Amino acid sequence: MQIDKDRNYQWNKIPQLTLLFWIMKITATTLGETGGDLLAQTLNVGYATSTLIFFAFFIIMLICQLISKRYIPAIYWAVIVATSTAGTTMSDYMDRTLKLGYTTGTIILVSILIIVLVIWRLTEKSLSVTEIRSRRGEIFYWTAILFSNTLGTALGDFLADDSGLGFGGSALLISGVLALIILAYYFTKISRIILFWIAFVLTRPFGATFGDLLTKSKEKGGMDYGTKGASLILFILLIILGIYESIRLKRESQRKLDAESAIKKTV
Repeated sequence: MQIDKDRNYQWNKIPQLTLLFWIMKITATTLGETGGDLLAQTLNVGYATSTLIFFAFFIIMLICQLISKRYIPAIYWAVIVATSTAGTTMSDYMDRTLKLGYTTGTIILVSILIIVLVIWRLTEKSLSVTEIRSRRGEIFYWTAILFSNTLGTALGDFLADDSGLGFGGSALLISGVLALIILAYYFTKISRIILFWIAFVLTRPFGATFGDLLTKSKEKGGMDYGTKGASLILFILLIILGIYESIRLKRESQRKLDAESAIKKTV
């Protein structure tokens, strides 16, 4: 009898959804935005070419993630950065180059993300992001993340421009919604999966406000580091967080080994 390994092996390649995860997610996706703008706008490469470059980077890092056998912070967060850089330029290409506008672009991306999640649910029978049990499920996971980060870019632009809220108003709105999501997580029975994906999308434009603070001129209330300086700062911060995560995982693994060794000695 042939054993379906994908169905009987739990892929332990996704980080725990702790506060550190969300801090690293905001840092990585904000780096994706400043990095995307650096290539497409500051270096004047253009949205279409930048999208191709970043999408190629995404495919390369995704292959590395798929062939790995465990959660490796450097690889995992490199894929997150890749989805955000590609998502930034893809969204801008749709909204600006194709002139679809932020509203239309947001609607299209919401529809695509919903379709991906529905197909994922029908195919894998679960949308759990902590217990991905097949290679196919992992591919669905990363496809959903790619479009959620792209949607986050479009949604942030829509709120800041088309809605009339501006950067300050949209930041307050997103912060308020994220606060409600946290309350819903602890005090309601709303699906944790739904809350996760809403939070995942919204932390992208939430991080964009931090990116604006770093890149915009002092006259506009920013720190005037530009896309180059901001990208460097965020890259260094992500590296530091990644090193901390790797050390934490190594210590956690060592504690488990020590506990198992102690149990064996007592048996």
